[in-house]
Amino acid sequence: QGTWGARTGVIPAARGSCPWETGPGARQLRVLLGSAAAVEMGLSKAPGVQAMMLTWFLSLGLAAPPTVRIVHSGLACNIEEERYSERVYTIREGETLELTCLVTGHPRPQIRWTKTAGSASDRFQDSSVFNETLRISNIQRHQGGRYYCKAENGLGSPAIKSIRVDVYYLDDPIVTVHQSIGEAKEQFYYERTVFLRCVANSNPPVRYSWRRGQEVLLQGSDKGVEIYEPFFTQGETKILKLKNLRPQDYANYSCIASVRNVCSIPDKMVSFRLSNKTASPSIKLLVDDPIVVNPGEAITLVCVTTGGEPAPSLTWVRSAGILPEKTVLNGGTLTIPAITSEDAGTYSCIANNNVGNPAKKSTNIIVRALKKGRFWITPDPYHKDDNIQIGREVKISCQVEAIPSEELTFSWFKNGRPLRSSERMVITQTDPDVSPGTTNLDIIDLKFTDFGTYTCVASLKGGGISDISIDVNISSSTVPPNLTVPQEKSPLVTREGDTIELQCQVTGKPKPIILWSRADKEVAMPDGAMQTESYDGILRIVNVSREMTGTYRCQTSQYNGFNVKPREALVQLIVQYPPAVEPTFLEIRQGQGRSITMSCRVLRAYPTRVLTYEWRLGSKLLRTGQFDVQDSTEYTVGSLSRDSYGIYNCNIINEAGAGRCSFLVTGKAYAPEFYYDTYNPLWQNRPRVYSYSLQWTQMNPDAVDRILAYRLGIRQAGQQRWWEQEITVNGNIQKGELITYNLTELIKPEAYEVRLTPITRFGEGDSTIRVIKYSAPVNPHLREFHCGFEDGNICLFTQDDTDNFDWTKQSTATRDTKYTPNTGPNADRTGSKEGFYMYIETSRPRLEGEKARLVSPVFSVAPKNPYGATNTAYCFSFYYHMYGQHIGSLNVYLRLKGQTTIENPLWSSSGNKGQHWNQARVNINPPTSFQLIFEGIRGPGIEGDIAIDDVSIVEGECMKSDQPANSAVGTLAHIRLIPVIILMSVLSHQR
Repeated sequence: QGTWGARTGVIPAARGSCPWETGPGARQLRVLLGSAAAVEMGLSKAPGVQAMMLTWFLSLGLAAPPTVRIVHSGLACNIEEERYSERVYTIREGETLELTCLVTGHPRPQIRWTKTAGSASDRFQDSSVFNETLRISNIQRHQGGRYYCKAENGLGSPAIKSIRVDVYYLDDPIVTVHQSIGEAKEQFYYERTVFLRCVANSNPPVRYSWRRGQEVLLQGSDKGVEIYEPFFTQGETKILKLKNLRPQDYANYSCIASVRNVCSIPDKMVSFRLSNKTASPSIKLLVDDPIVVNPGEAITLVCVTTGGEPAPSLTWVRSAGILPEKTVLNGGTLTIPAITSEDAGTYSCIANNNVGNPAKKSTNIIVRALKKGRFWITPDPYHKDDNIQIGREVKISCQVEAIPSEELTFSWFKNGRPLRSSERMVITQTDPDVSPGTTNLDIIDLKFTDFGTYTCVASLKGGGISDISIDVNISSSTVPPNLTVPQEKSPLVTREGDTIELQCQVTGKPKPIILWSRADKEVAMPDGAMQTESYDGILRIVNVSREMTGTYRCQTSQYNGFNVKPREALVQLIVQYPPAVEPTFLEIRQGQGRSITMSCRVLRAYPTRVLTYEWRLGSKLLRTGQFDVQDSTEYTVGSLSRDSYGIYNCNIINEAGAGRCSFLVTGKAYAPEFYYDTYNPLWQNRPRVYSYSLQWTQMNPDAVDRILAYRLGIRQAGQQRWWEQEITVNGNIQKGELITYNLTELIKPEAYEVRLTPITRFGEGDSTIRVIKYSAPVNPHLREFHCGFEDGNICLFTQDDTDNFDWTKQSTATRDTKYTPNTGPNADRTGSKEGFYMYIETSRPRLEGEKARLVSPVFSVAPKNPYGATNTAYCFSFYYHMYGQHIGSLNVYLRLKGQTTIENPLWSSSGNKGQHWNQARVNINPPTSFQLIFEGIRGPGIEGDIAIDDVSIVEGECMKSDQPANSAVGTLAHIRLIPVIILMSVLSHQR
């Protein structure tokens, strides 16, 4: 790409000094579009035909890793640019945050916005934003923080830039009043000191001021008043201390909170009236504590104030979270209709009037409940026998969960008749701290007459709750449990996706609850729990997966059975699944006449013995076979033809099913990749229309048959109909070859969608779509500017209307044959006779001292930080040619936005500098948008042509090590102008 690419990003087709221009990499194709076709696609209705030109060239190193820059376009109230590698974006809460990530790189980088410790989106569930523009409407304080823009395109390391967003806000201030009263010993006076504390949440930190009535209170202005900021509050709280209250201290006090109008946030004020009646709140609850109620009842809590000035406000809170949704509040009265167990808990009434500490009274609501009735039988603990035997002791235990536990009572019955405690039938209630809600019936010296059905009944004294009744049968058939696994139920073989039942047979009377778990205690059950209860010994698993393979343990529980050592058994589950293969899908693109090889590999399968494999093209069977020891199979197509394109499937089969590898073999061309880094792609030749330089590269052009043409589609944004044109391609497109297509006669300010589709003999390939938007001829946020004066609009430079004559665009190949000898350049800065430059023609009728002024477009930079951050530095450079015995002067000026009458001199040179190009470089630090002005002044004769070329502005200071030996002999200047006066700073002029 050489020096041409360095100056414009593309190689102009007109130049011929580079050998590429005459080779296959430089070709031109002109396509003529009729005016009717132009009208259909929304172009200008100008008469005649419209010309579009297609230019190719081989661009070495066109692929480029990403670069990133963050610019702002939202409602920022201050931007602090690049200060100690920190960028700060300050915005007022409630405004719209808008940051744009400007990227370069080819292929087009993918962009991702993230945020440190939070979400980069106004939707909480989205942690990232994949878009160039990050936009958060109604930004809140918690959304402040550091935002990162990351761009990557697979080349080099990802590019990352960050900016810290600082959200400014000011909440309403709150005044609280506290007092201290003390009686001095041996003296008869009473001292009363009052503290008024003002607090407001804010960013940046708030400043406070106090007023008494209309009087501004300052430290030292009143001996009875002290104003101070406690150290531990770091200035966020301002306290007004009134010592030994005086009559004049009873007044209206105002606290004004201010953040000094940053982000136009106004001050906020709160007032408090202090009187001799001012007092902290006191309240009283007109309810019992605790309150015990039955489910379904309505409960009303009443809270009344008994003191406090000003009148306190009353609020209800719940210790276990928010109040129930059905709660009805009316002042200090809280009503819960149809209360449930979930509504139980501690409820508190809080009174606050910002004087002293808030008053708080609480009551506990208890909702009666009885649930989970269970029993267990314990044989004689003094004998190592799990069976119940005549003449020995047996204990029956009964347990329930009761709320409140102190209301729980138990009754025992035998065969329906009440049972009272006696010497042989001992009824006890277990210590609530050891086993709450439990009662025991000990039968001493069991007799045959003791056989029967024993019932324990649990009830609550308060009533309103149904009793729980538990029956336990004691007889000769009451035996401890035993667990077995049916022979055909272990190991149990099933297939993935089936429903399976694991079974443990339990015998004994009564039958206890069975607990299922994994033999590996660290592994959870299929439902995620560590243990599952079963009343019939069966564990049912739906939609079995391969992860469920393993050993399961079933064991007896003491509940509803014998309180003896648990019985247990093991069940093995084997889950079969079809082969898992790779690749499951792969697209292969290849041209006709070439060979391809497809490979399908087994990753895992159970059973591992694979039965067979088969290759198919569509429904056509190509080959079958069996695996021996290998884990993959291949299929090769020696020479692709139109009939051999399609979907190839390789099915690998075992007893559980088949795994499939699918290959889509196609001759479709890959999509082109639009080139977004074209410098200054848009230009204007007439007021109502604009042109656009569309550029792209072809992705993997050698992967398929030669691209014969491109189908270009274009339509105005928002319209349905595409206008299409086929563009023939001659020869092979090389990898990295940049294709340029100039779209002309586009109507301002319309945007257009452009669709590009490559065509081979196979047919159409993949399409790419992008949007072309019209933008005003201004560089919106200056980062890098290069101009070689090659395009028709000379990079948006304009002639100054106040000068005597104009600069002229010229190349050596096109200049007048009657040009003046012994002055002016013989070629452009690169040595090309076809390359263009700008020069002043000093032949007659020009007179000595006359001026020609060339004005650059307006370059916008980020606004200056008002708190002293340094402006962004730019390196401004250009080449100049001053050869001839009558050379006058060349001056360069800087004009800042809003200062049309003030121009700051940057650089100047006069006299003959020889028949060669020289380079000048100047560091500039503009605080606001600016323009550059080249002023050429005619010398005393006609041999005084002055030329300029290759103007560039690049972010960052000029590199001192790169100063050329033939640079201009200008005055070395160090100029610093006061920003308040002319709003700019020029750091240095380097030779």
